[in-house]
Amino acid sequence: MWLAEAPKGIWLFISPWDELILSALCLGVIAIAVGKYGVPRYLKVLDERAAVIEGGIKRAEEAEAEIARIRSGLEAEKESARLEAASIRDDAKADAGAIVAEAKTKAADEARRISDAAQRQIDSERKAAEVALRQDVGALAGELAERIVGEALKDSALAGRVIDRFLADLEAQAGAGKAA
Repeated sequence: MWLAEAPKGIWLFISPWDELILSALCLGVIAIAVGKYGVPRYLKVLDERAAVIEGGIKRAEEAEAEIARIRSGLEAEKESARLEAASIRDDAKADAGAIVAEAKTKAADEARRISDAAQRQIDSERKAAEVALRQDVGALAGELAERIVGEALKDSALAGRVIDRFLADLEAQAGAGKAA
């Protein structure tokens, strides 16, 4: 069935009928084998890959949702922490103001106490100086009176009265001098 002579014209491009039928039978057997064995395996692999991809997409969506949930929780915690920090700062400022006011009050009380103690010390020293001055002035007045009178004052009560009268006169003169 082979042609003995070489094809010419259009028959160069068209195969002989017996080759066409044999090629069609081989192609049909291959198509049936591929359709029965190859395509189902290929579809199974594609389905598995699709399931893996869908599972990955689902896990990715779940992870994104979890991340969004965590992120919103973190934002809420951050805002809560910011509010708590502001509250703590306000409390600290109020406490600092109270501590400063208390320290000022304590300092004023301490200054008043020290001032009062100093005033008492000054008063006691002044009184002691007055007593010492009275004694010295009294002794000098007694000596002066003895020299003026020419005799010693033997009666101590009398000497005390004379000295007291002399000091009273001096105080009255000093008071009159201040008033003028």
